[in-house]
Amino acid sequence: MTTSVAAREIAPAKRPGMFRTIVTRFVRQKFAFICFILIVAEAVVAAGAPFFAPYDPLKTDYTITWEPPLPGHVMGVDDLGRDVLSRLIYGGRISIAIGVVSQIAALAIGLPLGALAGMLGGWVDFAVTRFIEILTSVPTIFLYILMMIALGAGFQNMVLAMAITNWTGIARLVRGQVLSLKQTDYVRAAQAMGGDTKHIIMAHLVRNALGPVLVSVTFGVPSAMLAEAGLSFLGLGIRPPDTSWGQMVGMYQSYILTSWHLTVFPALVMSVTMFLWYQFGEGLRVALDPSIQI
Repeated sequence: MTTSVAAREIAPAKRPGMFRTIVTRFVRQKFAFICFILIVAEAVVAAGAPFFAPYDPLKTDYTITWEPPLPGHVMGVDDLGRDVLSRLIYGGRISIAIGVVSQIAALAIGLPLGALAGMLGGWVDFAVTRFIEILTSVPTIFLYILMMIALGAGFQNMVLAMAITNWTGIARLVRGQVLSLKQTDYVRAAQAMGGDTKHIIMAHLVRNALGPVLVSVTFGVPSAMLAEAGLSFLGLGIRPPDTSWGQMVGMYQSYILTSWHLTVFPALVMSVTMFLWYQFGEGLRVALDPSIQI
């Protein structure tokens, strides 16, 4: 009895798991954590737009068209008398969804291709690398425009265009990580024990390369939102009656001197959202890097 008690007293304390350690390191970065909370809050408001929007975004009132902020319409109304705040809340659904969904789609393409290229090498690595070099040699915005002209405007086509053009960066990152990790002792041991390629890639390589990939995806979300704004500004993005922040800026940019609220508020919301995502990504990068003391 005494021996068991003594053994418990000298037993080493159980170390926290990797996920818990990362969460703890991230929470310690108060500014990044606050940005993450604001991102979640913004997503909740956009998802619950029918509950949070003060008006129907398609409801018109021709007696108050072009009015700046006024009681009952804190961000003013547009050329059709529609409430700008309500349209911003509903537009957040599309703008945020394009950023997140396009990066998830790019991850689904780039992660397996980069892992296979790095792990198998040979002609697979050669083919994937050359294809990446071909795509990256063409300016991204030019690819966006060509694909949107070919596919047509709309949410699904925009996500598809961004996924096809953005997967190359993720694939290149994963390939580099895999090339480095497959030289480690634990991967060599798994190969020596007869582990198949699929098991080694999923259990060892992808899991250990996931940190930099997640950071890259986080930084890619605001970039995709900015690309959506640019395409909508050119008339190749979201089609009315659907709305997005970029579409609102593009539609009314010529009226900025006379009806500033139609452009300034969407641009401000989009800029703040992109800033929150960049700060969240930076905090995640620090939390995933054990060499950085916080």
